[in-house]
Amino acid sequence: MYGLVLAGGKSVRMGQDKSVIYWHGKEQRYYMADLLTSVCDEVFISCRPEQENGIDKNYNTLIDNYPGGGPLIGILSAFKKAPHAAWFVTACDLPLLDLATLQFLIEQRDANCIANTFKSSFDGLPEPLITIWEPASYSVLQAHIADGYTCPRKALIRNEELVKIILPPNPDALLNANTPEDAEKVKTLIAKDM
Repeated sequence: MYGLVLAGGKSVRMGQDKSVIYWHGKEQRYYMADLLTSVCDEVFISCRPEQENGIDKNYNTLIDNYPGGGPLIGILSAFKKAPHAAWFVTACDLPLLDLATLQFLIEQRDANCIANTFKSSFDGLPEPLITIWEPASYSVLQAHIADGYTCPRKALIRNEELVKIILPPNPDALLNANTPEDAEKVKTLIAKDM
């Protein structure tokens, strides 16, 4: 199983690059890559071509090489590199994600599904950016984008009978920090745990 940290977004809502925020003493993209290294054979940071030179050479990068944008492009680029691997995909903007949550998903994993994911406690929908995408999902995702869809969540919803969706052990671990307001909430939660 390979790990993929999605860090190619433009962070428009945050107003600054979410992947370089220091939540845990290092840039978030490196924190997430190090976290995935604990459970994956190899880990890559997904990025746009113009971002690659700014990423520490101690980390593997994977350039988004599908047309368009968004997280689905990063996932498809990963499968293009290693189509027979399972890809444990996380977004870079999950500052409360922890090892216990990753391990829980791995323990609950069903490799016969196309994906294994959590049900979001925020909206009740499957969480595509903390997901183990199994090799069988590659063709499903290719068909999804060929149909004009770019949202990986919609791919999970459209194929729900092939997806294992579980409740997270710690719902806060799924909190995305997309806006300055989200960042303030995360700071409060991190300070509370110290």
